[in-house]
Amino acid sequence: MTFENWFHAAHPEILIASARAVLQLSEEGSTVPFIARYRKEHTGGLDEVAIRSVIDAQEEWQQIIKRQKFILGEIEHQKKLTTELKEKILTTFEMQILEDLYLPYKQKRKTKATLAKEAGLEPLADWIWNCGHDLEVPQPGQTLELWAFTFRDEAKGIQDASAAIDGARDILVERLSENQVLRQKVRTEFFDKGLLRSEKAKKAKNPSKFERYFSFTESVLSLLKPENSHRYLAMKRGWTEEELMLHLEGPSEDPRFEQLLAAFESEACTVMDAPGTQVLLQAAKLAYQAHVFLSIENEVHQSLKKVADGAAIEVFVENARKLLLASPFGSKAVLGVDPGIRTGCKLAVVNHLGDYVASAVIHLNSEETQAKAATLLAEVIRTGGIAAVAVGNGTAGRETETWMRTILKTADLSIPVVMVSESGASVYSASETAREEFPDLDLTVRGAISIARRLQDPLAELVKIDPKSIGVGQYQHDISAHALKRNLTFLVESCVNQVGVNLNTASYHLLSYVSGIGPALARSLVEYRVKNGLFRSRQDLLKVPRLSKKVFEQAAGFLRIPDGDHPLDNTAVHPEHYSQLESMAESMQKEVKDLIGGGVAFLKEKALQERLKQEWGAFTYEDILQELEKPGRDPRASFSYFQFRSDIQTIQDLKVGMICPGIVTNVTNFGAFVDIGVHQDGLVHISQLGEKFVKDPRERVQPGDQVQVRVLEAHLEKNQISLSMRNTVEKTKPQKLSPKMTHSPIKPISQTSPIKPASSSMRKPKEAFNNPFGNLAQLRNQLKPKGGA
Repeated sequence: MTFENWFHAAHPEILIASARAVLQLSEEGSTVPFIARYRKEHTGGLDEVAIRSVIDAQEEWQQIIKRQKFILGEIEHQKKLTTELKEKILTTFEMQILEDLYLPYKQKRKTKATLAKEAGLEPLADWIWNCGHDLEVPQPGQTLELWAFTFRDEAKGIQDASAAIDGARDILVERLSENQVLRQKVRTEFFDKGLLRSEKAKKAKNPSKFERYFSFTESVLSLLKPENSHRYLAMKRGWTEEELMLHLEGPSEDPRFEQLLAAFESEACTVMDAPGTQVLLQAAKLAYQAHVFLSIENEVHQSLKKVADGAAIEVFVENARKLLLASPFGSKAVLGVDPGIRTGCKLAVVNHLGDYVASAVIHLNSEETQAKAATLLAEVIRTGGIAAVAVGNGTAGRETETWMRTILKTADLSIPVVMVSESGASVYSASETAREEFPDLDLTVRGAISIARRLQDPLAELVKIDPKSIGVGQYQHDISAHALKRNLTFLVESCVNQVGVNLNTASYHLLSYVSGIGPALARSLVEYRVKNGLFRSRQDLLKVPRLSKKVFEQAAGFLRIPDGDHPLDNTAVHPEHYSQLESMAESMQKEVKDLIGGGVAFLKEKALQERLKQEWGAFTYEDILQELEKPGRDPRASFSYFQFRSDIQTIQDLKVGMICPGIVTNVTNFGAFVDIGVHQDGLVHISQLGEKFVKDPRERVQPGDQVQVRVLEAHLEKNQISLSMRNTVEKTKPQKLSPKMTHSPIKPISQTSPIKPASSSMRKPKEAFNNPFGNLAQLRNQLKPKGGA
């Protein structure tokens, strides 16, 4: 068996030649984003997922080969390696079967069987076994009890014949439980026909989120399908929280599979009137029930967990990808608002580059403080040229958003007020990154800055926090932390390199994810930029200390320099193709810039097109053509303004049948969660995602999608909302929800203190206005873009 054969069996959709090219490029130090973008001719156009599959497969193959060598070495050291066993090990490429082959020779901690062997009882066990398989005939009068009595040794703890027989049985139990054929039979039966049953445990709560699993059964085969694996994670969580009990069973009434026990008994004894028949049958039962079944049960749970982890990680990664690649508002001044009732709302102004400018706190808990806040807000937005207000969607977020929208409308200021997800903002505020950026600012002000920047450019801000803090997965706290982190790191790298990075404005956090760079070199880039001024050309990268030609090759195509010396430096065209394009432009008596935009038509001429495809390759030709047509294009969708219903702010405001606009926050295998602006996301079950059958929720919706939903049900006690995307046209008057919905945990600010326009007496001249932001004229100058940006 070669790697190529093994890989083809596991990944028939990937050509072996493509896999070889990936491994060769990887060994040479090429990154996955670079291979996927700039080496398509070598790989046949494999995407990042396929490239990672090849690299992961090679790692798995190497682990198997390493394990084979270790097992052979261990058995050979014991002088027990036969030619037949060696051949079996070298032709086995499934890790679990390898472990079964190794099990009889594995160094174990002291068991009952090893203690019995040390007491000299193995000959007795062999006699019982041989008699039971017609390999030895007892001598006349040689009964089990009489023969066992001869092994009595009080010094070794063998007091009588009964103790000797028990010890021999322990040896036989181990022998049967290590039988690779029997283990495989049990494994096959439970994986193919086993059932996982959950039932209510003594510590179950009332009401409980695990109620549907209080009496639930599903086949192992079904739960091993990724689309069903979330149910296993739910049962596992219920078992961990001691609300559920889990059992692995067979389809027959006997949960232990009668035919499996019979297989162990048949292997244990073929001569039913032998002296030790009952001992052999007891050993068979113990080997199956107390050893092999429990071991295979553990394997089933491990396999179910592995599949569930993989599916959950895939959901998490795809959801996080949508958030990372969310539409950017763009390079415009933004006012960030971190809402608060008791401590007030923290305001932070950032300029068009995302630089912090000023901050303040406003209180909205009385009519007087609201009036002062309204005056301040209007003045700052008018004089500072604020393009949008970003409000965090945490506690009191909707109330603050509604208040601000009302004030801006009263002041005749038509700028958008946008709700922004606060997920992970608190993590960032208290992080080393935030302390490094803003050592003199309070945590809450850092949070407001982050909220503003998330609106400007979600990707640039979210790379500063651990992606798992975004919270867009299913059962994310139950899955493998190592696997999740690894996949999310790959995800961030993929998103950053897909979008491209402005070399002259990017933070070192963003630069660290660029192909080939990493954290240390990212800091060097920023330090060089601060010391020497803005980069004018991609070639300037080679002046940065410790940035090698290999790193330049890997990174240059993903770094952008707007208004640089070379027109191609603001495109994804790699510098390795500059000379070809320059020569082509010169032969046409043109400059390279003439090939950009409309000038790309020259490269589409049939004769030239065929020649370039021959020289560059078809994939590279198409990529360069796209870049020249739309240089520096952002693959993210353009920003679109969204607004929740103004008449709902808490779950108490909901009515059955109400149609609401919402934003999809999370997509799982069982449905989608939608934020409708009431501090609690509602669930659109997979059965309610469309008029027709939906197999995969991701076929219908993605995180960040703006949708219309209909309220089906709302439970205050459980804090749960059921929504539907079917029949989302409001035809009848909404029905009132349950009468028990009578109280509101947070009274909206608009109800606490009615909003009133600021009176003329309150509109003080700028110089007399007590402004927490400082001098407004100075603020405007700080916010004004330089150089016409």
